[in-house]
Amino acid sequence: MKQIYNPFLSLNEYIPDGEPHVFGDRVYIYGSHDKEGGETFCMLDYVVYSAPITDLKDWKYEGVIYSSSQDPNNDGRRIYMYAPDVVRGNDGRFYLYYALAGDEKVGGGFDGPISVAVSDTPAGKFQYHGDVQYPDGTPVKRMIPFDPAVINDEGVIRLYYGWALAQRRPRSPIGRAIITRLMQKMFSKTKNEIRSEPEGIMGANTVELADDMITVKSEIKRIVPGRMAAEETSFADHAFFEASSIRKIKDTYYFIYSSHLMHELCYATSKYPDKDFVFGGTIVSSGDIGYRGRKAKDRLNTTGNNHGSIENINGEWYVFYHRHTHNTTFSRQACAEKIKIESDGSIPQVEITSCGLNGGPLMTKGEYPAPISSILTDGKMKHKTVGRFRPGKTCVTHRDNERFITEIKNGVVIGYRYFRFKGAVELNLTIRGKGKGSFLVKTDVKGKVLGKIPVHPDPHWHSTGTALDITGEYPLILHYKGTGRIDFLSFSFT
Repeated sequence: MKQIYNPFLSLNEYIPDGEPHVFGDRVYIYGSHDKEGGETFCMLDYVVYSAPITDLKDWKYEGVIYSSSQDPNNDGRRIYMYAPDVVRGNDGRFYLYYALAGDEKVGGGFDGPISVAVSDTPAGKFQYHGDVQYPDGTPVKRMIPFDPAVINDEGVIRLYYGWALAQRRPRSPIGRAIITRLMQKMFSKTKNEIRSEPEGIMGANTVELADDMITVKSEIKRIVPGRMAAEETSFADHAFFEASSIRKIKDTYYFIYSSHLMHELCYATSKYPDKDFVFGGTIVSSGDIGYRGRKAKDRLNTTGNNHGSIENINGEWYVFYHRHTHNTTFSRQACAEKIKIESDGSIPQVEITSCGLNGGPLMTKGEYPAPISSILTDGKMKHKTVGRFRPGKTCVTHRDNERFITEIKNGVVIGYRYFRFKGAVELNLTIRGKGKGSFLVKTDVKGKVLGKIPVHPDPHWHSTGTALDITGEYPLILHYKGTGRIDFLSFSFT
């Protein structure tokens, strides 16, 4: 029986910022494209994967759909393409919205414009179409043109975009002056451009577009505040940071975004596309923070930014998000979970799992790669806004053509949610390293030890295991107790 697990694409693929869209009888996942072990965000050209809506275990690589070299705004400095979105226009063609990103050395280059490419098919290849502009042809650079999202709302084309710092509003004049100078540098704006915006330049915005898909035909409106303007609103604890995404479900608009906490995808709702949004809740956190009251200090993975959206696929709702690997924020992989939209329109937060799009727990048969873990913690996992985590942290990494978990040391917990156990089975791990001790096998981090897998020093990959006798649907928890450090390649059931 075919199975699928998180991350749901191949382990050598890194598609963060996922925007899932159903076009016809297939679902397409659009996103940024990180490099394995990359030096910064979004280093590679856009690619797309698709799957039949009736079989989310069968993802197909559609190839490169667009390159930054196709954009005439590419001036040699702008070599990265951040999170895109795709929508079907009223002419039946497909439009890709994106923003080129500048050199990290000058602050990120969030200076616009938002650009558009077009294709006759959802899998491309796309060709440059133009920049989002005013009727006189001037590129739109108001606010912060970043992370575009777009919707065709019964013939009305609407664009959403924005960005915001995660800091609170400075109380002192000196603090406000520092923030102004920072914004000038990051966004290539003058003091007058920054101060002329009544609601500030940071936050989520929307504007209606003409049928040509690039010309604005309405006022740009703020819909969700950044943290500096969120204190007296429903968004105070989950203010807008980035990752705009928009869906319409029945008569309600759902704005999905990454909050200033960054590790979570949140949603806001309104009966209108351009006003009256109120905070709804958290859909998913890459560290399970907030799920059943989990505190940030108890996060189950290292966390960084998060970006994704929701989509109805063959009658079921899913949330797509990403996780971090390689002890850095620059190598992110696509994951997904099934969600439920309640009768009152709310979306309860879901836990992150290894079985994701599988439609149920994984089977205790065959071999699995170690990096499909949904729990990877030493009890002191950290959050990072951008860059690399402290060396020596447990993480998923690669060497040559192997992907594995590295830096496993005493106290590290590795978890896989969920498996369907059916009685007696042999569990074997493929490991290497200088470790000496054992893996305690459990179905709960603090639960009863159901088996012990011996660990002995060996620089080469080798198998070690134990017999188990478990019946039911449970997580598989591996808790290392011992000295030295270990690499973990795969595990199998026989």
